[in-house]
Amino acid sequence: MKKNLIIISLVFALPLLAYWMMTMSNSSTAKTVQTGKPQVVKFTSSMCLDCQTMNKIFKEIFPKYKEKIILTEIPVQDSSSFNQEQIKKYNVTLVPTIILLNSNGQQTRRIEGAIEKDELEKYLQELN
Repeated sequence: MKKNLIIISLVFALPLLAYWMMTMSNSSTAKTVQTGKPQVVKFTSSMCLDCQTMNKIFKEIFPKYKEKIILTEIPVQDSSSFNQEQIKKYNVTLVPTIILLNSNGQQTRRIEGAIEKDELEKYLQELN
């Protein structure tokens, strides 16, 4: 009887423990903060092909701007309260969605879907 009780307990406890460990490891998302610098808030998903395309473009061109612009990447599949708050705040219904904020924290541009590298670079240069 004791053996069965232990087995039943483990059947319920192990999946809960695994879920908790997975959600805790995904909660390392950077927080948006007011620093007086322009920000790019990028909503993305690991299962989205357009998101992967935009990630490659960002990796290629963003190093030039990392001193001037803060980049915050928000994975929409992560259910942390911060991420869900940001999704609601910016009314994100499609990924990739890229929100450009000026140094006052006001939204200057909203990009939904993938765009060309040259177009993104132009938007980043205009951001102040």
